[in-house]
Amino acid sequence: MTVSNVAQFLVVLVNLLFQLTSLAILARVILTWLPLMGVRIDAHNPFVRVLHQVTDPLLDPLRRFTTFGAVDFSPIVALILLEVIRRLLEGLLLRSVT
Repeated sequence: MTVSNVAQFLVVLVNLLFQLTSLAILARVILTWLPLMGVRIDAHNPFVRVLHQVTDPLLDPLRRFTTFGAVDFSPIVALILLEVIRRLLEGLLLRSVT
């Protein structure tokens, strides 16, 4: 396996992890909207608990700076930060090949 193949594998792995994290954040946002439509969300549901375990470490630190009144912008900020970090990592990995 060459260095180029390893770097490409790492880029794919990083992209996959960041996409899964972004999807978890989006799922959590959608779950917060469902009660407004009359859908009851069980906080003890394993899926809901996993979403909180995955997203809380990202969203909680941002909430101090991104909550204005009752509006929480932390998911939007987290998605933007994830994309910036993903692009930086991808650039560094691909640059290490050349």
